Parts: sequence; C-alpha cells; structure tokens
Amino acid sequence: MHATVSTEVLPLLGRSGAPAPPVRIVHLGLGAFHRSHQAWFTAHAPDAAEWGIASFTGRRPDAARVLAAQDGLFTLIERGGDGDRFEVVGSIAEAIDGADTARLDALLAAPSTAIVTLTVTEAVYEKHDADSPLARLCHGLSARRQAGAGPIAVVSCDNVAGNAEVAQKALLAIAEGLDSGLASWMRENVSFVGTSVDRITPRTTPDDVALVASECGYRDEAPVVAEPFANWILAGDFPAGRPRWEDAGAQFVADIEPFENRKLWLLNGAHSILAYAGQLRGHTTVAEAIADPVCRDAVEAFWDAAARHLTLPELAVPQYRAALIERFSNPRIAHHLAQIAADGTTKLRMRAVPVLSAEIAGGRTGVAAARMIAVWMDFVSAAASGDFQDPLKDQVLEAASLEGRERTQALAELVSPAVAGDPVLVDRIHSLRGTLDRQ
Repeated sequence: MHATVSTEVLPLLGRSGAPAPPVRIVHLGLGAFHRSHQAWFTAHAPDAAEWGIASFTGRRPDAARVLAAQDGLFTLIERGGDGDRFEVVGSIAEAIDGADTARLDALLAAPSTAIVTLTVTEAVYEKHDADSPLARLCHGLSARRQAGAGPIAVVSCDNVAGNAEVAQKALLAIAEGLDSGLASWMRENVSFVGTSVDRITPRTTPDDVALVASECGYRDEAPVVAEPFANWILAGDFPAGRPRWEDAGAQFVADIEPFENRKLWLLNGAHSILAYAGQLRGHTTVAEAIADPVCRDAVEAFWDAAARHLTLPELAVPQYRAALIERFSNPRIAHHLAQIAADGTTKLRMRAVPVLSAEIAGGRTGVAAARMIAVWMDFVSAAASGDFQDPLKDQVLEAASLEGRERTQALAELVSPAVAGDPVLVDRIHSLRGTLDRQ
C-alpha cells in the first residue's frame, strides 16, 4: 500500500554535516545481518560515539555504494507482531567496496583499529585464493605488523560451529603461505573471539523502502528489516579494547560451546524440521509451519531430546524455548522455508547428528533427532526436479533415485557415515520416512 509514495521530493538519509564516529572496528561482509546485528549492538552501546565501523562488502560493491551515499546511515525496521518501529542506525562510519584493499590495509595498520568482525560463510573459511576475504584480511594484518600497530581481536559473527577456531585455523594457513613470520606474529598478537549470533533478518523488499519513505519522511535506499529479538554471546579476549556491548544486551561467557549448541539444536534444529516438514505439508513460512500441530509436535519432541544435553542453568532452556515459539509465530516476519531448507547435508550434520548421538549414548532411541533426518530425506526425494540447494546436490539426487531402504542408506551416508554405518539407526530412520507428510 506504500508503493505509490513518491520519494523523489524527499531528502536522502544522511548525517547533515554531523561527524561519523571514528573508525575503530573493521567489518568484512557488509550485508543485512551485519547491519541488524553487530552494527545495531554497537549503536546501542553507551560508548557508541567512540566506536565507528568501516564495513567492507564481499563479492559485490552495491551495498557499499548505496550506503556510502547515505553516509553509512540506514533505517532498521523492527517488525513485531503488533507493528513496526523505525530507528536510524549510525554506527557504520564508512561503507567500502571489498575490492579496495588499500583502504583495508590502511585501516588495519592504524593503532586505533581494535577489532575485526566477520560475517562470512563456511565456504569462505575453506577458500584460500588471493582474492578471498580472509586472504585480504591476512594482507591487512601484515600491514598492521609492519606498522607496529599492536594486537587486535578477530571476531567471527557467523553460524559456523567453533567459529573462533575455524577462523584462526584458516587465517594461519593463509598466513603461513604468505610469510611464516606473519603467522608467528598473528599467534602472538591476534586474539580470536567466538560468538553465537541470532536475529532473524529477512530480505528487504521495495515495499519496505516505500514504507520508510511514507512513515519517516526521508529516502532510505537500504533499510533493513529484523525481528525485535536480538542475541549475541561472545567468548574471548579484546587486547585493544571493545565497545560496552554488554550494556546493549550482549553476553560475555567463558565457554561459548554450550550456547552454540543451544542455538544450533533448538533454533536451527527446529528450523530444519519446519523447513522440510512444513514444505511437504504445503506451508511456505516459519509462522505457517509452527502453527501446524504436526510440525509443532515434531519440534517440541526434538527440543525435549536436545534439552537433556543442555544442562547448564545459565542456558535457561525453558525460557529460550518459549521465546522461540513466540518468534517463530510472528506472522509479519516472512521467514521463508525454502531459504532455510538449503544445504541440508551440512546443516543436519551440526543440528540432528549430535543430538542423535547423545541420545543413543544415553541409552535412548534418538527417534526425535532421527525424524529430522527422515523428513529431510522425504523432502529431497520429493524434489525430483532438484529444486533445492546443497553442496552435495548431485550425490543427493543420485541417492534419492534409489528405492526403499537402499535410498535411506545412501542418503544417510551423505549426512553422517557414522549414522549410516549403524544398521539399527538406518532402520529407525527408514521407519520414520513419510511420518510428517501431509496426511
């Protein structure tokens, strides 16, 4: 209904001559999630005026061009079940094309730069060519070493399990290939901070752009939509300082793994069940799927199983589960199941298999976790045209073309050879095939 609003006569969002905060954080991976999460937390810290972010794009420069024209400012549309709330976020001091390695080197060589944050994919950690974001970061750290600019923290803000260790291993491997002296310097001067990040951030639409113009009275070509909930848990050292993110709601812990598992199993695990069962049952969004009693029961059963292995009181599992139901049920956040369903072989390895293994080790059947694997098999088997994304797509399609238990066995091999090597587990998964289809 806002599409007819003309933005031509409205002023473009900008700082109107006011200075941006000084750059003390460099970010790689400028995108919607970075802006709804790390940039938002930084803007809400009480010392935000001291902590500007220079955000570099990944593969495409478009986001940097649009944001640079707006002096780094953007509108966050917090989309609750009862309406929208609008906020201008000003923590991004510079929005920069990722190809501008000279600017990256200069910023990392500055003693005032204290932190590098990353929002990259698992594939990026495995990609070590000269033009990858991590290779660019290594060159920037080399410039810091040469400038004698002192220690720095690298903070991974992605959904990769053990992201601090993964980032450290990848960066040191690249550094060793460039200069063994650089790798030695990094071991002494670069700390790696692990995090668990969480905020549903759907894709911005033209209607969202028009909505900001209508409701706020200015043009913003790069607004971001996010749910009201935001969570950030961090573990690690910041040798050159950091914003007071804890005053903005972030949590600092000694051991990140239990919190990672809570998110991977409860939030992400539920998402996988809803993505596969929901689409098989005719739903398109998380809100639709969680309203289906069959999907909801499967999620609750998996949560019961996972909760047996999330025992730290500070995890507050009952409250976390209740918050997830409220978040999933928000009908105004269009979180599409087709998007969540991508990369099943990778995701199930982190979401279903650990819970299944823990349940078996505890002397239980593991049926709730096995059901997640079974419904994924039903989903890819139904997608005969190959209408899904997966790093092992060709192998998945080949396995799905088989029949009966042979199909179950072949698909299980792609998720977990250990699971596939247990005939009892394969039989259990096979018996659960078809139990979450529309009935």
